[in-house]
Amino acid sequence: MRAANSLEVEAALDSERQFVLTLGGLALEIAGATLVTHEKLPVPRFNFVQELGVGRERQSAFFERALDHYFQRALRPTFRVPTPVAPHVDAGLRRFGFRPRAAPLVLMLDAPARRTTETPSGTVRPAEPAEVDLVASFWTAERERPEFRAALEVAWSHPNPHERLQPLLAERDGEVVAAAIVYRYRTAAGIHAVATRPAARGHGAASELVGYALAADPVGAGLRYSIFSDSARLEHRLATLGFAAAREFREYELPADAQLAFPPAGPASGPRWRPPRAP
Repeated sequence: MRAANSLEVEAALDSERQFVLTLGGLALEIAGATLVTHEKLPVPRFNFVQELGVGRERQSAFFERALDHYFQRALRPTFRVPTPVAPHVDAGLRRFGFRPRAAPLVLMLDAPARRTTETPSGTVRPAEPAEVDLVASFWTAERERPEFRAALEVAWSHPNPHERLQPLLAERDGEVVAAAIVYRYRTAAGIHAVATRPAARGHGAASELVGYALAADPVGAGLRYSIFSDSARLEHRLATLGFAAAREFREYELPADAQLAFPPAGPASGPRWRPPRAP
């Protein structure tokens, strides 16, 4: 993993949080973490705890506060913990039923010197606003699609200052088979939600989307691009496109059958303190 400029890394992470916020989510900062939440899109991609550093003596209150925030909303968050993970943080998460995923989550930044200057073939193009329904269909089921579509349309057509959002589409034989969203916040741009139709996977459409974003600068020039990898295979593929690993996280998640509740507190006991009695 290359030594990355910490300001570039923080800008990329901030851009990712802003991506969730512009689509209708929220971020709550507490001591030791940022809680990224989207109540209408109950998937880990939009509901995660970005751990920033929790002391051993304060972890119980931290976990209870963070989990209460999500459990009250019937959401299953993931915890992103920078590596190496502190032993007490690992033990605390396991105590509440969270387990680490097999592969780390790696934030990758593009290396401008390694970028290709050749725009990929015409199979990739920016999506048009009239194609918002087609774009939304790549990432949501019928239940969540109206909420996601509405938020996407607003952020796409009416961006806030310092941001810009542009979906990309990849075609094969005149049919759209893959899509991605490029989102810019200030000077950092992230490539999000790269997805390919099941029947078209394995033919390079996803790689073409990422390559197009780097070469065509669809949200403006002079930006540092970022993307996340959750497997060694994907990390290797992104490295061939001009990315380098900048920061690594261990992701913890709840098993599918886990209940959204705190462990029992144990048998009840009498009060430990009584007010003084009057004479």
